Amino acid sequence: MIIISAMHAEGTDLRPARNTDLVSLVQSQSRHNTELTHQVTDLRQQVDGLAARGDQESDLTPELSRQSRRVGLTPVSGPAVTVTLDDAPSSVAANGIDPDLLVVHQQDIQAVVNALWSGGAEAMTIQDQRVISTTAVKCVGNTVVLHGIPYSPPYEITAIGDQARLRAALSESEPIQIYQQYVESYGLVLREKSKPKVTLPGHKGSLDLTHADRYTGFSEPTDSGTQ
Repeated sequence: MIIISAMHAEGTDLRPARNTDLVSLVQSQSRHNTELTHQVTDLRQQVDGLAARGDQESDLTPELSRQSRRVGLTPVSGPAVTVTLDDAPSSVAANGIDPDLLVVHQQDIQAVVNALWSGGAEAMTIQDQRVISTTAVKCVGNTVVLHGIPYSPPYEITAIGDQARLRAALSESEPIQIYQQYVESYGLVLREKSKPKVTLPGHKGSLDLTHADRYTGFSEPTDSGTQ
């Protein structure tokens, strides 16, 4: 059996650790997803350019431009509110507290996004990625995946709109009020900051919805950004 094992191993480990190359695999896939996103954006811009040249005399051009802004394909500028969420400091974990209580979850990010939409947000980004109708946040381990790209905390959500209304919507949100209790009890982070003017990028990547099962994500913004 020893001889047979040695012959099959050919000098390699027959039982390598399951997570030996997991980190590099995730990083490699993330880079590949980013490259594909850039390719899709470039191709879409080429298609849009060709369509614009063909429709210069068409009455549909203004409507196409308006719809492009509505679905989040073009940059938007204006006054904004930025919300930052972060895990509790590592020193808290040493006190025997359930680690699941000390990290930011996808529902926490969703609560902020939905509150900002309800406050009249006209456009929004998470981690500098534009939020569109098919955007979904998914937790994978201790990271959040957005449009196929994993991110680690802190998580930054920025929304353009009436700053007073946006901040009021955040303070009135029941899920955010619950999150605030964890901030006070365990040291999770919740910061708000108003900015006089920011420019949010247009969405980059595919607009296709691969599948839909049931509602678990964000509310869809209307023309004005309200929900």
